[in-house]
Amino acid sequence: MMINKSISRTTLAMLHDMVAAIVAWMLAYQLRFNFELPPEYVDEMRQTVVWVAVLQLAVFWALGLYKGIWRYASLHDLRRIVIAVSLAAVLIPFVLWMLRTQLVVPRTVLIFNPVLLLLLMGGSRLSYRFWKETRGKSALKLSSEPVLVLGAGDAAVSLSKDLAKNPAWQLVGFLDDDKSKQNYVLNGVRVLGQLDSLQHWVDYYSIEKVIIAMPASSHQQRQRVIALAQQAKVTALTVPSFDDLMSGKVGVSELRAIELDDLLGRDPVKLDKEGLHEFLAEQVVMVTGAGGSIGSELCRQIANFQPSKLVLFEQSEFALYTLGQELERSYPELNFVCIVGDVKDGARVAEVLQQYRPSSVFHAAAYKHVPMMEQNNAWQAIRNNVLGTWTVAQAAQQHGVRKFVLISTDKAVNPTNVMGASKRLAELVCQALQNGGETRFVMVRFGNVLGSTGSVIPKFRAQIAQGGPITVTHPEITRYFMSIPEAAQLVLQAGLMGKGGEIFVLDMGEPVKIVDLAKELIRLSGASVEDIKIEYSGLRPGEKLYEELLADDEQTLPTPHPKLRIAQANQVEVDWLPRLLAWTAATSKADITVRDDLTGWVPEYLPYCEKKD
Repeated sequence: MMINKSISRTTLAMLHDMVAAIVAWMLAYQLRFNFELPPEYVDEMRQTVVWVAVLQLAVFWALGLYKGIWRYASLHDLRRIVIAVSLAAVLIPFVLWMLRTQLVVPRTVLIFNPVLLLLLMGGSRLSYRFWKETRGKSALKLSSEPVLVLGAGDAAVSLSKDLAKNPAWQLVGFLDDDKSKQNYVLNGVRVLGQLDSLQHWVDYYSIEKVIIAMPASSHQQRQRVIALAQQAKVTALTVPSFDDLMSGKVGVSELRAIELDDLLGRDPVKLDKEGLHEFLAEQVVMVTGAGGSIGSELCRQIANFQPSKLVLFEQSEFALYTLGQELERSYPELNFVCIVGDVKDGARVAEVLQQYRPSSVFHAAAYKHVPMMEQNNAWQAIRNNVLGTWTVAQAAQQHGVRKFVLISTDKAVNPTNVMGASKRLAELVCQALQNGGETRFVMVRFGNVLGSTGSVIPKFRAQIAQGGPITVTHPEITRYFMSIPEAAQLVLQAGLMGKGGEIFVLDMGEPVKIVDLAKELIRLSGASVEDIKIEYSGLRPGEKLYEELLADDEQTLPTPHPKLRIAQANQVEVDWLPRLLAWTAATSKADITVRDDLTGWVPEYLPYCEKKD
């Protein structure tokens, strides 16, 4: 059925062009003689018109003019028509000469004919496309939703073309702060004014939704525009980020709701892509904890640099399967292998490193949930985060891994919980191993990431979906936040820059009150703080009001990257690591014993129950 439809469409297009060729040839004669065609030229016109039309149609067929669809006619199609008509115009006098006919076609006819034919063929196609796109839309647009686009750059113009095809939307105008664009008409739609005039146009057109089309703008600009939309009490949608648009993964018309990342987002990370390409491209790279929030994002970011093989090491079978399925869809050319294993299993870790020989290992495997690790699981946090780090790190050293990158946390600074203390010990383990071989150990310390597994964001969203209340532990509790992609990108950058033994501290921006975060999520959901209440439940075990990125006795040094600094942390004694390993060899310890022991291993550790206000 589809084949017959295609043949029918091609036949109609060829018949149209045959008629256009005949009309253009005859009209060229008429124009030559001001529509007073002498009798002797009438016969000449009739003798030549058929074979001229056949010749032109043959050229059109040979150049593939009938492979396109008229309703999608574009400048590319018009360009092909110009080439085809021009070639036919050259061939006509040549064929006349080859046939040795006695006919003398006026040169003016030979000039008029291709111009007229081009107008008839191109005009018909564009007129048909215009008709198809606007047919029936006048009535539909009357019931469609009016919308304003904030921004009048390339992304906004591209978006306006897609909106014009969608009967659900009626684009009424653009708003942009660029004074040179004011009152200009873009794709048939006027730039109405500057962004500050949003409220006026919202009232004027009864707008309920606006679309922010400013993908390359700074986060301060985006925050301002979002604030203007909130003040105008309209729903704000946005186009994908500049990086996503440039990667070709998404189109500008793939609108999404404003997310928390947009409100708390920061300027895009500037990566040393050339250096990272040299660091990762055509190399075997291994990621432990690959199925977690940070681990999986590291895998995505590394995949962009085309490693020769990506080794995904993960304890959770389901998380590993899910990530593998995603990578197959998103990176079909990526060569990766899924390895189920526990980082504490020395034999399994050594087997994997021996088989695949990675040049770099990113160690993201860890237990990270503070309250859960604080009660009933304290020793498991030590075993997994400390012994697991040593197991992978020393195996990396034995198997010639060039760079080992540990994902640490701001909770390792002056820790008040077992999880933070265990990550501080993991940092010290890597520093202790630094002088024992050619492997360079790099540690990267950062705070919370938006939307990560176990973070407050998914919890708050679930509570909002249930109608509330949202539970916040304390009205003054404050945390640093960054997006998962930004954190992963900076980890890669730190891994590239590290020379061995450094603790890199990421620029986390300004700390955010958790209660403010909850209020923003409520607003983004379309509700108000009157609709969804916020309740305070009290600080949980091991939790402190404010996180720190540097310990009291640490100093930082700048790096060439503006979002990375190096912490100058205390070093450990020569016999420290063997004693620590002997301590971690125990199969089980009570939570209180773990906390008591940690005060000796991490001097700055102060258990939450002893923490003074």
